[in-house]
Amino acid sequence: MKKRKIGIALSIVLAAGTLLGACGTSTKDGGKSGDDKKFTVAMVTDTGGVDDRSFNQSAWEGLQKFGSDNNLTKGTNGYNYIQSTSDADYVTNLNTAVRNHFNLVYGIGYKMQDAVTKVAKQRPNTEFAIVDSVITGQKNVASITFKENEGSFLVGVVAAMTTKTNKIGFIGGIESDLINKFAAGFQAGVKAVNPNAKVDIQWAGSFDDASKGQSIASAMYKSGADVIYHAAGNVGKGVFAEAKNIKKQDPNKNVWVIGVDRDQNDEGKVTVNGKEYNVTLTSMVKRVDLAVEDLSKKSMNGNFPGGKQIEYGLKDNAVGIAPSQENLSQDVLKAVDDWKQKIINGEVQVPLKPTK
Repeated sequence: MKKRKIGIALSIVLAAGTLLGACGTSTKDGGKSGDDKKFTVAMVTDTGGVDDRSFNQSAWEGLQKFGSDNNLTKGTNGYNYIQSTSDADYVTNLNTAVRNHFNLVYGIGYKMQDAVTKVAKQRPNTEFAIVDSVITGQKNVASITFKENEGSFLVGVVAAMTTKTNKIGFIGGIESDLINKFAAGFQAGVKAVNPNAKVDIQWAGSFDDASKGQSIASAMYKSGADVIYHAAGNVGKGVFAEAKNIKKQDPNKNVWVIGVDRDQNDEGKVTVNGKEYNVTLTSMVKRVDLAVEDLSKKSMNGNFPGGKQIEYGLKDNAVGIAPSQENLSQDVLKAVDDWKQKIINGEVQVPLKPTK
């Protein structure tokens, strides 16, 4: 069993492009020692991986930007990622990052809370950051959160002004306080603009099962929904696949998908009989990349906000609608801007939980 565990750990290290012992003399808990003082940073992904075209990918893009801006190279002497294929990988991967002497280690996603809490207690000289969760009482952990409900309210406004059937869908990954923020904001945005519209909220029970997303989306579209917002990671790929299939069968039928975390405009592109269409209505952009850049700079400059929660919202331009707006009218864009200002000014309080 010990040999098997060592083999697994080593394969993870190699897959991440790292080599044990490549950084010279180590300290007790990680970090840098000896003559090499260059700042290094790594992230451990959730199971979606760095190519999920969503949350994890956005975090990796932020880390790449930080690395480029600061002349760091990919690898143990600069910046890197370690990919998790299951929840069981979290602790192992975090410890791998520590053993490779990274100064700052990110855990990407709320599902990593227990793992980050455990490893951070064992490794007090390494700085950690958790994204989408809050860890209290640990001075070597910073918590990054977002006001997803605010950004989701705005795409709810878009959906409410776009629907022709007054039937709108929301597909969440795994039901939790976090994903309920997406659902609550979206539902509130729809109701604020179009009280006659109904929002059907359903849960996939997964962030990885694209076939489940396609199945739920198929049922929603068949029941008359013409706009679906997903907050479900790779499950969302199935939602886009179903919308594109419908478009291929009937190019005159308008069904829409609202993407999440990144601008998912490219996900909606489809060609039918030589003509190009796009089923992406908009996306609720959550700038995990900016948050990762920001916190990495703070850590590198000796201003790591250990033990604190940093929350990013509309006023920080950290959530909102995507820059790709070809499917949105000027009236819709104006309404979005008006509601955005009301939220920033405190005139509108966006709920954290959806109503039944």
